[in-house]
Amino acid sequence: MRPIIQFFGQILAPTARRFYQALDDPKSTQTSVQREICDRLIASEYGKALKIRSVADWQRVPIVDYDALAPWIGNPQHHKHRQIPLTPEPILFYERTSGSSGAVKWIPYTQSLRRSFNQMFCVWAHDLIAHGPKFSTGKLYACISPQLNSPDSQSLQDDLDYLDGWLRWFLRPWLVMPEGLHRLYDADLFKHQLALALLQAEKLEIISIWSPSFLQVHLKYIQENQELLRTELHNKISRVRGACRMASRLQLLSEDNIPWTQLWSNLKLISCWDSANAADQAKGLRSQFPGVLIQGKGLLATEAPMTIPLIAAQGYVPVLDEVFFEFEDDTGSLHDLHELSIGQEYTIILSQKGGLYRYQIGDRIRVTHFYRNTPCLEFRGRHQVISDLVGEKLHETFVHNALNSINLQGTHFKSLVPVANPPHYILLLDSATETPEIITQQLDKALSQSHHYYRARSLGQLAPPQVLISNQIPEILALHRVCTGSIWGGIKHQILATSPINTELLQKLKSVDS
Repeated sequence: MRPIIQFFGQILAPTARRFYQALDDPKSTQTSVQREICDRLIASEYGKALKIRSVADWQRVPIVDYDALAPWIGNPQHHKHRQIPLTPEPILFYERTSGSSGAVKWIPYTQSLRRSFNQMFCVWAHDLIAHGPKFSTGKLYACISPQLNSPDSQSLQDDLDYLDGWLRWFLRPWLVMPEGLHRLYDADLFKHQLALALLQAEKLEIISIWSPSFLQVHLKYIQENQELLRTELHNKISRVRGACRMASRLQLLSEDNIPWTQLWSNLKLISCWDSANAADQAKGLRSQFPGVLIQGKGLLATEAPMTIPLIAAQGYVPVLDEVFFEFEDDTGSLHDLHELSIGQEYTIILSQKGGLYRYQIGDRIRVTHFYRNTPCLEFRGRHQVISDLVGEKLHETFVHNALNSINLQGTHFKSLVPVANPPHYILLLDSATETPEIITQQLDKALSQSHHYYRARSLGQLAPPQVLISNQIPEILALHRVCTGSIWGGIKHQILATSPINTELLQKLKSVDS
């Protein structure tokens, strides 16, 4: 299998070479991409309405968010395989975002946008084959998310649906993919079937997911249902060859703490988010899978691929030959990619090939270093994430620093959520070594470093904070979000929620508080 993997790397090499050449000259590359995207804009009804006739008119294109573009996107049910005013290309399908707040958003996909994701994957895969672990089996689990709320034929079925047909065809034989898994609408049945498939995947080498908590949920299910799974797997393997080898692996399922790296002894890579709010959860995976490369996804959204993790770059390089980037600094000034400064933070404004022009995606990045002549971008979180019940104006960055200042050793999931009545905050944790009472005192003291929070507490506008601790909390939150339209595998848990928590959800969380 190793020769086939190396042959695959050779197929990807021309795409990788072109990308590295682009990194050598980011200014020219971005100018070319901007011109190509502007040509699409000019040919669209949206561009004609804005009276855009050339790239010289670019500054007259408004900087917009999703709500501003929603009337131009229209109803996904009416525009499948047809054109919309934003692009001259036909729409292949719509993909819904699993945004951390607000209503579900539908992003139109064209062939050109899908090709942008395809190009990003090819560069990433080539870098892993050339500079990463010595893959020998190629067995891959790529994230599949169930449609737990209702059947939805428009959503992508798994991560590989972002890729072109030839690449999906090439990768299919290596996939660990239970048939019909994406058609399951029951969370427990989904977890059970996926657990069985993963446990039978003896040669599993790569796990590609989005949120680290998605994998944690399934590891937890395996641990808590090990006897049921052992029995079912024993019945399956007793009729096939290799039963003895599989039976020895099943012995691992009887241990109090399943040794995951022995269960999947070929596992070499887990690809997942590992920045900002996902950092603690990724750290948890690193402790559970010593010796396995836990590689950050970089900045990848439903709207567009933005950065690629490259081992050779020791950081995240922008997808500069497919997406046109503009960056807004804290003074409101705009900068092109080649104008960025090391150590500075910016908010991304992107234009891509599916019909989003000068789109405020809301992601904030910091320039870590340069690779070749291109800045590497580290995801820092969402721009302007603020919770304000009674004027306390808590900002995500402040909350992140406050939580880092208190003793949360042993915690891999944390989220501060506002409660409307009476107004106060609850810190949700998956585990902790300190008691809830001690953490509550530390939390109130840390948040009181904010003048507005301290004043609201002193005046009695805010009740004291609370702390809930349970390893079931991440999954309960995820399933609630799925039922309101999010995609399970792509859920980003917020370190600070901006809207008061749903009353029914809060009661469910309190019922599992340890």
